[in-house]
Amino acid sequence: MSAKSPLHGSSIVCVGFADWDSENWTNQQHLMSRLARENRVLFIESLGLRKPTASARDLRRMARRMTRGARPLREQDGVYVLSPLVIPYHGRRSARKLNEFLLRRAVRRATRRIGIEHPILWGYVPQALALVESLQPSAIVYHCVDDIAAHERIDADAFAQAEERFAGRADLVIASSPPLAERMRKLASNVRLMPNVADTELFATALEDGPVDSALDALPRPRIVFVGAISAVKVDLELLAELAELRPEWSIVLVGPVGLGDPGTDVSGLAAKANVHLLGHREPRELPALLRGADAALIPYRLSRLTASIFPMKVYEYLAAGLPIVSTPLPSLAGVEEISFAKSAAETTIALDELLTSDNEDKRRARSRLAAGHSWPARIDEIEQALMETR
Repeated sequence: MSAKSPLHGSSIVCVGFADWDSENWTNQQHLMSRLARENRVLFIESLGLRKPTASARDLRRMARRMTRGARPLREQDGVYVLSPLVIPYHGRRSARKLNEFLLRRAVRRATRRIGIEHPILWGYVPQALALVESLQPSAIVYHCVDDIAAHERIDADAFAQAEERFAGRADLVIASSPPLAERMRKLASNVRLMPNVADTELFATALEDGPVDSALDALPRPRIVFVGAISAVKVDLELLAELAELRPEWSIVLVGPVGLGDPGTDVSGLAAKANVHLLGHREPRELPALLRGADAALIPYRLSRLTASIFPMKVYEYLAAGLPIVSTPLPSLAGVEEISFAKSAAETTIALDELLTSDNEDKRRARSRLAAGHSWPARIDEIEQALMETR
């Protein structure tokens, strides 16, 4: 790794917690696809830390993994993607050891084929520790963007032990929210708080004249929009249902896949309401046209241990598009400018009434300018500087 430009002309092996082609891209795909423009990147897909269910989504995912595991290396979006075959049970020591063996063998074959030596080892999950000895990395990064141990079907004790070991070995720990940074500072010395950012240049185009998403454009105004995975474990579906009842003249618009990360999500009660509209998934490039026609945006997350550490990527996507935002009071968002907080549906109606009445073009452009500094190029520069300081 060059001491001058550690993220230019380097090799990176990234151990992620999702499949590369997941319906909703998160920090890991956005960041690695950009780093791959000037570096050689091998992305290792989810190691199946959550015990699978019998849901159709999980069964399809396991079948896809079996197929990909037979031909484990592919190239997608400029990134080499590896789908290692592992046993989806990480709490038992015997299964954990077998998974570590299978992972090392698959990664060793892939790095030899690609020609990667002494890469930066970039772990979004602490199970990346299994690769340290075989890869002999030039640097180790633990990128902590979620309290994964708080998810259902995760062996929390095994995960916490792995996290403590990996954080202690890392040269740099990146935490995406203040609660995560506080927790990581108990495990490691070089911890940097770097909240999730956005493709602000793309989303700012929502302020320009252009087409509006046709499904949204057909709905009456005001249009209150949520964009993201519609998962009952994260999204407060009851709050949304009550909001729809309190303001039947509003269009409550939910954009994203249903049940991603929580196959048991039931949205039938919401779908039955005349003013709630589930528009399905949109690709990132399609979102500016959708947000161009929105009047306000929501972050209606449940308040729980899981969401306490989340800094949603949609914060700066919404702001770059100029939208006023109402969020439940997530600890990670405390102090973020241009967000109004509301604990209940009733408080949300009051906050939205005020924002809808006072919003104008100047305020939208001011929000977009505020978001502009929270871009992926700015974040990559910050990470690069932090890596340089570890040398």
